Amino acid sequence: MEKQAVKSSKEQRRALWVSSGGLFSQSASTMVLSFVLASMITSFHISGTAGGFISTITNIGMLVGGLFFGPLADRNGRVKIYAITTFIYAGATGLMAFAPNIAIVYLLRFLVGVGGGGVYGVIMSMVSDVFNNEQRGRVTSYVTIAGQIGSIVAAVAAAIIVPLAGWRGVFIFGALPIFLGIYVYFRVPESQEWLKAKETSTKEATDKITLVDLFRDGNASNTVKLAIMATVQVAGYFGLMNWLPSILQKKSGLSVSGSSIWMIATIIGMSLGMFVFGQIMDRIGSKVAYSIFLIASALAVFLYSFADTQIALLLGGAVVGFFANGMNAGYGAIVGNLYDTRIRATANNLIFNFGRALGGFSSVVIGFLLDHSTLMVTMGFLSALYIISFIIVLTLKVKKADTNEQ
Repeated sequence: MEKQAVKSSKEQRRALWVSSGGLFSQSASTMVLSFVLASMITSFHISGTAGGFISTITNIGMLVGGLFFGPLADRNGRVKIYAITTFIYAGATGLMAFAPNIAIVYLLRFLVGVGGGGVYGVIMSMVSDVFNNEQRGRVTSYVTIAGQIGSIVAAVAAAIIVPLAGWRGVFIFGALPIFLGIYVYFRVPESQEWLKAKETSTKEATDKITLVDLFRDGNASNTVKLAIMATVQVAGYFGLMNWLPSILQKKSGLSVSGSSIWMIATIIGMSLGMFVFGQIMDRIGSKVAYSIFLIASALAVFLYSFADTQIALLLGGAVVGFFANGMNAGYGAIVGNLYDTRIRATANNLIFNFGRALGGFSSVVIGFLLDHSTLMVTMGFLSALYIISFIIVLTLKVKKADTNEQ
């Protein structure tokens, strides 16, 4: 018995480190674009609209990759698909350094999205497979925090590399996760939980795992509701990060809103929120944790529009990041709790990548509202999204263990 406990502990530690390293690497590799986009627009002599489409096509690729690789990971194993998707996004990122024109950039960023969207569900499923319901909130929060750290590393790398090697050199840095993929492919075994699930399933059932499985056996309601929640999560993130700094700068004339200090404060708030959310989720259940953070997000977002000093802007950004993006830590955990091992990667990829694709349009909606209404109406729109998500949370059909009831 003692030997089994040690073995399980080693498997859990390995899954945590591999998953954290995966989201860290994926975030760093994907985010490098944000810090060199202006240079690329100048280099290729394209418009801002054409440059913005690079991000749009990346999100489309993430949806395609998520839908394609989720079922493959459930059928063929997490490790293989982790490695393959890592090779795709890291390899495509590296090739961006040699892109001769914007058409090739679009193609490569689509592939970056395919790989990045495909690996997300695999990463979350790897930790969900080896940790139980009472641990998943904390563990997935650690993994998502690693993703935030990856974004910071991308910013630092760009600041160092661009003056030395130009924007193309940054994409060479973004290809480094290829080595992580090689290590995982050859050195990391599949989890005992996934192997057991594969053994107990018939070959026919395993081969036929598709997106349709997420709408069978009582899963349909939760799949739709979680997809809406993920859409709100992404919509809030894109809306806040893309528009809020410029809104406040225009309203109050605060130059700090566009500075790295504001970004650092907000990212610190996000990371702390993710950590706290994971702790709360494991102790009082996902429905209560999400309810608290969604209500707080609705209030924080609306009140933040009244910030009129630099201190209020920095502290408010941290508070908004804490609640609005802290919840992001829970999606891998709640999917792990609500879906069986055999369809877990499929569920993770469909739900969150659907949210990415649809929620990404929030920037357009907010831009329209700013042009045709008041700031209060715009911020009220974002707050309303969180209230809608809160109502949906109350109707989720969670398992008894997820409510921490005995």
